[in-house]
Amino acid sequence: MKKSHIVLLGMLMLGVILMSGCNAKPEAVKGNTVQVEYTGKLKDGTVFDSSVGRDPLEFTVGAGQMIAGFDKAVLGMKVGESKTVTISAADAYGPPRDDLFTTVNRTELPDNVTPEVGLQLQGVRQDGSIATYTITAVTNTTVTVDANHPLAGKDLIFEIKLLSIK
Repeated sequence: MKKSHIVLLGMLMLGVILMSGCNAKPEAVKGNTVQVEYTGKLKDGTVFDSSVGRDPLEFTVGAGQMIAGFDKAVLGMKVGESKTVTISAADAYGPPRDDLFTTVNRTELPDNVTPEVGLQLQGVRQDGSIATYTITAVTNTTVTVDANHPLAGKDLIFEIKLLSIK
């Protein structure tokens, strides 16, 4: 090989090395709008939610749209990167709150509802938002409902794949 070819080859290799640093994928930072694919599981492996096979989840990192632990998990991820994280109950939906348990007379339930433990009902809060209530106890005259998030008090495992950063 001629000396001029070796020099040219060396310059081409140097150019490739320098340019490869320019193509580094950006990391998700606070304020980015991102799209992720995820699967959420409990410790026993039960899947409670997944975006796989649906539209990806889009949110703004750090804007309070997601549970704190999910937001933190996405920080620093690069497009195409996948990870599995365990999010403590404190960084998810928090511990169950006793003040969110209420006992009501059975007569306050709609006539078409047969109350049984585990049944979920929806109602409207004073602020107009929708609340989900889970029946936790039933007597002949009363029904006890729990307005805590169904995942309150649970550690959550998420498999997350960052699809895009906008």
